[in-house]
Parts: sequence; C-alpha cells; structure tokens
Amino acid sequence: MSALDDLADRYVDDFAALEPCMAALMGIAGQEANLTDYGPEGHAARADLARRTLAELNALTAGDSAAADGNAAGGDAAGGGVPGDASSGPSASGAPGGGGAGGGDGARARAARIAAQVLRERLETDLALDAAGVREGYLDTIDGPVQRLQQAIELLDQGADTPWEAMRSRLAGLPGALEGLRDGLVRAREHGRVAARTQVLRNVEDCRHLPRYLRSLPPRYGEGPLRAALDVAADAASAAVSAFGAFLRDDLAAHAPERDALGADRYALGVRDFLGTRLDLEATYAWGWEELARVEREMAAVGAEILPGEPVEAVRAALDADPAHRVHGAEAFRDWIQELADRAIAELDGTHFDIPAPLRRVDCRIPPAEAGIYYLAPAEDLSRPGTVWWTVTDPDIVTWTVPATMFHEGAPGHHLQCGGATLNTATLNRYQRTSSELYPGACEGWALYAERLMDELGHYRDPGHRFGMLAGGQRFRAARIVLDIGLHLELPIPAGTGFHEGERWTPALAREFLRAHTGPETDAMIAFEIDRYLGRPAQAIAYKLGERVWLEARETARRRDGAAFDLKAFHRDALDLGPMGLDLLRAELTRP
Repeated sequence: MSALDDLADRYVDDFAALEPCMAALMGIAGQEANLTDYGPEGHAARADLARRTLAELNALTAGDSAAADGNAAGGDAAGGGVPGDASSGPSASGAPGGGGAGGGDGARARAARIAAQVLRERLETDLALDAAGVREGYLDTIDGPVQRLQQAIELLDQGADTPWEAMRSRLAGLPGALEGLRDGLVRAREHGRVAARTQVLRNVEDCRHLPRYLRSLPPRYGEGPLRAALDVAADAASAAVSAFGAFLRDDLAAHAPERDALGADRYALGVRDFLGTRLDLEATYAWGWEELARVEREMAAVGAEILPGEPVEAVRAALDADPAHRVHGAEAFRDWIQELADRAIAELDGTHFDIPAPLRRVDCRIPPAEAGIYYLAPAEDLSRPGTVWWTVTDPDIVTWTVPATMFHEGAPGHHLQCGGATLNTATLNRYQRTSSELYPGACEGWALYAERLMDELGHYRDPGHRFGMLAGGQRFRAARIVLDIGLHLELPIPAGTGFHEGERWTPALAREFLRAHTGPETDAMIAFEIDRYLGRPAQAIAYKLGERVWLEARETARRRDGAAFDLKAFHRDALDLGPMGLDLLRAELTRP
C-alpha cells in the first residue's frame, strides 16, 4: 500500500466514525449501530478531520506541483504523481485515447495523481463550506440532518435480515442525536444563521410522519430477548422526534427568514460542492432555456409518432390512460422493475459493457417509508447489494416513464458507475471506491447520459418509453437548470420565452413554470420539488450539466480517435477513473 492509499484508507475510517449516517449511504461498514453528531462538537470534529487530512495530503504531495494544482476550481493539472516508490501505488487500466495505455509507472503515477486531486478537491470544498458557515444551522428538504437520521434507520430495516441490535442502538441514539442537532440550530440562530422558513416547515412535516414508522419497528421483530428494549427505544425515539418537530415549529420557525433565494455567492459554493467546477451562471441559465426548447422539440417529434397531430399534453394523457402502461400493486410493480433491470443487465453485459459478477443483479425494493427513488451502491464488504429503492404511493402505477428511470438508477447508470467503483480495487483507493455519493455532477451526469445512451443503443422499443425518457429525464432536468439558477439569483425571465417575460423568479412563478413543463403533477409534488431546489442550491443542475460533460468528452474522444474510436473502451476507461468533480473529469476524459 502506498502512503497515499494509506492516508485515504485512514480518512475513510475516521470520516465514517464521525459521519455514520453518511457512511451508511456510502456503504462503509463498521458504524451500523451509530448515528452522526449533528451538534456543534460534531461539526467541529469533521472540520478538524478535513484540515488534518488536507495538511497530511499536502505534505505527501509537496514535490508534485501538478497534484497541488488539483482543486475544486480547476482540477485539470497534468503529469506528476505522488513521490515515492511508484511500484507500490495503485495500477490503472488507462484513459481514453491511451493516456495510460502503456501501463507501467506512467499509469500508476497518473492514478496516484488523480487520487490526490480527487481527495484534495473534496477536503478543500468541505473546508470552504465550513468557513462560510454553510454547515451551521443547515436544514434541507431531502438530504439534511433529519432526513439522514431517518434514512440511517431505514437502511437497517431489512425484514428478516434486519440487524436488530444495531436497530435498537440507532433508535436509542436518536434522542441524543436530535438534542445535538437542536443545540447546533440554536447556536446558529444566535449567529444569525437560520434556514429559510420553507425548509424549517418541511422538516416539521417530516417529524410529523416519522414517529408512526419508528413505532412500527418493534412489532416486526416479534417476541424475543430484544423486544422490551426495542419498545423502550422506539417509544423514546418517537417522543424525541415529535418534540424536535415542535421545537422547529414553535421556536425556530419564528426566526426563519421568509426569503428563499440564497444569492450568487452561496450558489457558487453549491456549484463547487455538487459539481466540482466553476460556472458562468447567467450563461448557464441561458443554456438551460435553449436546452429545454431543444428537448421539447424532440418530444413533439416523438409524440407525433404516437398520436399524429396531437400536442404533447394529449400524448401524455393517452399514455397515462393506456392499460399497457400500468401495473397494479406495489409488489407487482417491484417484480416488473426487477425484470426490467435484469433484462437490461443481460443485454448490456459482454456487448456494450463487461459487467463484474457482483453487479449482474441490482436488487429492486420498495422502501418502508416514503423516500423517493434512489440507488445505493453495494457495501464495500458486499454485505449489501447494489439496490434501487422506489417509493410507491399509488396502487395503480403508470409505467411509461419507468424504463428511463431504471436505466438511470440501475444499468447502465448508477449501478455500473457507482457499483463498479465500489468493486474497483485495481485503479481506485478506498476513498475513491466509497465516495460516489459525494460527486453528483459526475454521477448524476453519467446516469442521465445512461438514459440517452440506451436510446442510442435501441432499448426504447416502445415509443412511449422513448417519450418517457424525454419527458421524465431530459425535459425535467433542463427545466431544473432554468429554475434553480433563476430562483437563487432572482434573475429576470428572458424575452422570447413566452412565460412572464421580464419578471424575476419567485417560488410562485416557479410552480407555474414547472407545471407547464412537467405535465399534470399534483400541486403537492410540484411544491415539494421547488422547495427541494431552494434548500440545495446547485444540486438540481448536476444532472444536465454532468450529462453535458460526458457527451462533450465522448465527442472529443470520437474526433480524436477517428475510426479507432471504441465506445465500449471509452466507457470502460472512463468509469475506471472513479468519482470526481466535473473539471477534473473533463480534463481526464479529453486528455490527448
């Protein structure tokens, strides 16, 4: 093991000990009984770990000027490597265009250089967020402390395979974790940092629903030596959640600002955090409008194949009403998406991808509580398989958008990229293998690219499914660019768009806009989506902008290699790079 690998390995263990909830999402084993301390001491300890690790990394790479240039802003340094014995470092299979094709010390030095840049980028970004006070007082609609605490418990809920002692421990730890979070929110309030009222009230709503789920857990255990302790822990956890919700509603909400927009400076930090790049935000906003118009033209063309002469709204309504695009019941739907995932893997393996044996199945599951749709990579010890969680809220499920989403979450999307990184001990160190959750630009970008790739490969055999890919993935993610940047920067709506031209964005306008560009979603779903953007500046743009990097890099490689371009090899070598920020990804994918 090289010194860099050793540092990465120790950092993962130390990070997991301080962030058990995030470790659970990342598949890092060993913290199953614990919860994250979201109080002031916990935040301070994580910032101290980042500073210490960065100092050690800088000392380790002090003689490598190229690696020292690798940060969240640029990430496109070339050459160099970690000083020391190159033969002890990680190996690499090479980059597109043969950057590492020669093997030997050059490939190992490149892999070490990338590994140092990736870790440095994350550490410097975390410290920048901490210095700006972003962590203090943080509440979020989908991935804040409350949601992570809930998810840490849900991930243990495995039916007959539930680790009940770990479950009891996490339930027993929830009151203390919420007390620490409350202390942190009070301190942040004293410093003038309180999340927007919208975010506070969303967390109140989560706290209203969670106790019922917590109390449902002990009866599933049945009778046995842990039952009494589970009852006590679940009752205490439920009471603590209710009390915390009351604190948010009756105390913190009164201090929360009504204004949702966070402004350009905070937004730029979000871009750095979620995408690993810098952006000209107004130019990106303009591109979002252009991309939305382009996708809607493509939708209209596909819709004309399904219902000639009818507008896209009529096509959507016809697909919704078609019994061929409906499945009744959660279990039947789970079986349907499992078969869809299995078929995609079977058809891709050996032709367009070489899929490792542990990834030749993705486990499709219905979560025990409403949690959206998401993928979790296999645990690093493979105790947990790659899993797609899909919330079902209506017993009659419309399916014409589902294939694209399964290709996004399963294969060739997250399951091949994030799951492949978990298994890749040949070219990635432990931090790189477990950190896909930390790089949405590259990972969500790849997953959206995967939706489009499956169209190129002919997997939308039903035109309704191709229409679903455009409506559910492409149009929606393009609209997110317009809304996310427009809302946080309160930009004017451009002339020529036909939508409230010249007015500046507000949440009310955003809801009207999203309804016009997503179809007949419920008011509650649209309101939730807008609140999600307002709580996580720049996360929503990671999908489309990440996809753009993947598409542009592939085209650059295609032009560079000419007739020798091999799509399967491009994908293999690109995925071997592991998770990273978009600037570094672009530089490595287009390296001569």
